[in-house]
Amino acid sequence: MKNELDSKFLLRVFDKIQQHGDHKEDAYSLDGVKAYTDFDGYTVYMEDALVKLRFGFHNQYHFDYDSNAHYEAFEKKLVHIDKTY
Repeated sequence: MKNELDSKFLLRVFDKIQQHGDHKEDAYSLDGVKAYTDFDGYTVYMEDALVKLRFGFHNQYHFDYDSNAHYEAFEKKLVHIDKTY
């Protein structure tokens, strides 16, 4: 499966998680998705229990997951956050 998510979409979801999520330590959590950045803010991370997304400089991103079903469920969470908040 080829992962093609719009960088503006990813950043918008990250912003919504920061605005509406629960803040604990250096991360925010909203609807099962945890979001945080590295120390300089250039790399954004979003993850749930089964999928990890790293979004970095020059709009490059990488997903880590074991199955397409996990990825699809994660993507649905991101879309839900975008539409709901």
